Parts: sequence; structure tokens; C-alpha cells
Amino acid sequence: MSMAGEQGDRCSSITIPLLDDEKVHQVNGSEEALVAKTCDLHTAHVGNTSFFKTCFHLINALSGVGIISMPYALASGGWLSISLLFVIAIACCYTGMLVKRCMDMDPDIKNFPDIGQRAFGDKGRIIVSIAMNSELFLVVTGFLILEGDNLNKLVPNMQLELAGLTIGGTTIFTMIAALVILPSVLLEDLSMLSYVSASGALASSIFLLSIFWNGTIDGTGFHAKGTIFRLSGIPSAVSLYAFCYSAHPILPTLYNSMRDKSQFSRVLSICFSVCTLGYAAAGVLGYLMFGQEVESQVTLNLPTGFMALQQKVYTYVC
Repeated sequence: MSMAGEQGDRCSSITIPLLDDEKVHQVNGSEEALVAKTCDLHTAHVGNTSFFKTCFHLINALSGVGIISMPYALASGGWLSISLLFVIAIACCYTGMLVKRCMDMDPDIKNFPDIGQRAFGDKGRIIVSIAMNSELFLVVTGFLILEGDNLNKLVPNMQLELAGLTIGGTTIFTMIAALVILPSVLLEDLSMLSYVSASGALASSIFLLSIFWNGTIDGTGFHAKGTIFRLSGIPSAVSLYAFCYSAHPILPTLYNSMRDKSQFSRVLSICFSVCTLGYAAAGVLGYLMFGQEVESQVTLNLPTGFMALQQKVYTYVC
């Protein structure tokens, strides 16, 4: 019992070097060897993902299809509601830093269920695990349905006869989207996955450029005045703003994958700032172009020309 208590005292504290003191001296006795092995289990995971690649991952996670609904959110709550976008962004960035602080305090924490267990015991781990996995499953399902619906609108009248069954266009595009996304799930190295993330960030940039192009070059213009504030539309606006920052489940994974974990706070600040400015720009441009007539997805307001079609396909796919 005394040996176990001594081992716990020597390894539980995070304020002392985890391995340095053990490796300076020659391990002679069996007790010292046991202490060294036990401390090895508490060594923080060393990642191999650089600062810039981690930024790509988080920007891709934050800057998703929510950007195409920003004009509608602004139309729902009025011009003043855009302040809520910045409030939500600051709150989400701060909670991300709290996650980092929790993982800094204990190198054994690898994910949100671990944090739940430290806070509320085994029940906390179970509740957090159920909530996280349910959210991730529903979000992925929703994205696949969104892909199927929108691609079916872009390429209508698509159907397939198979063994007496008629498969509609929405179902076909949903299955195609799942097959396209599936290989990225098999990538265990986040350093390699950063190239996939870069395509998502590029798609958001192309979307903003397309909106600006349509308002200036194509002649739609920025003449809509909109409304200052609509109290009845605030719930819809807040829900759409909050949806844009639903990337917290991947924060522990990104933190563990970083080569220099001390820079994770900078990653959060930069990525949340860049994405928030992008969301605000999309909302302002779309609302100035179409006013209260803006659709729930501003891409539905764009013309049906060849360039617009290309932009829609690339935005939905990425």
C-alpha cells in the first residue's frame, strides 16, 4: 500500500517533470522501474501537425455550409442582430480556450468524455459521450441530406432503375456524397487531412468571391436597405449564428495532434476571427443584394448561368 501511495504521489502531480527525474538516474530497483513505467503512461501525447495545418482544420470545421444562410439570418433579425454573431463567436472561442486549459492541467485528458468524467464521474462520461456522438451522427446525417437535396436541384430528373426499384435523384446524390466523403474518414494522420481541409476553406473563399462578383460584375447591385431590428426573428437568427460554431467536438483531437500545443490558443483566436469576418461579410453582402427576399440559402437567389452553377456545385461538394 505504501509503495502504491508513493507511486501515486510521484506521478499524479502535473507540476513536476513527468519523466525527466526518472531518466536522470539509473533505474536499479524493481520499484524504481515500476515508477518509471507508470509515469510513461501519463506522458502527454506528442502530435506532428503544424500550426498552419491545424488552422486549416479548424477553419474548415468552422466555415461550413452555415455561411450560405448568413444573409437569411441577417434578414430574420435585422441589421442589429449581426452583433449577436460576434457575441456568440467570442463565447465559443473562450469556451475553446477553457477546453485547452482542462487538457493542459491533466495530460490524461484526450477528449470531452474525459473532461466529463473529471467533472462528474462516470455518469458525466456517459452523458457527454451520448451527447457528443448523437450530435456528430445527426450533423453528418444532416449534411448528407443537404448535399442530396441541393445537388438534385442542380441536376434534376436524375433517377436509377435497379432490380425493379426506382432510386430518386436525392437518394443517388446522397449516396454519392457519402462515398466521396468516406475515404477522408480513413485518414488517421491529421497532417494529411489538412489538404482536404484546405479545399473546404477554398470553397468558402470562392463563395464570398462569387457573391461579390454577382453583386458588382453581374449587375445585381447592393441596393436593398433591409430592416434595423426584428424581435420576432431573433430566435431564428441566433440559432443560425450558433450553428456556424458547432466545431467544439473536434477541438480535443486538434489539440492532441499539434506539434506545439502552446500555440493552440493562437489557433483558436485566428480561426474564429477569420471565420467570423467571413460570415459577417457573406451576411452583409447577401442582405444588401436581396433584402427581405433572400432565400434560406442565398445560393438559391443567384442566377442560373454557367458560372453560378459551377460555384454552387463546388460550394455544396466542399
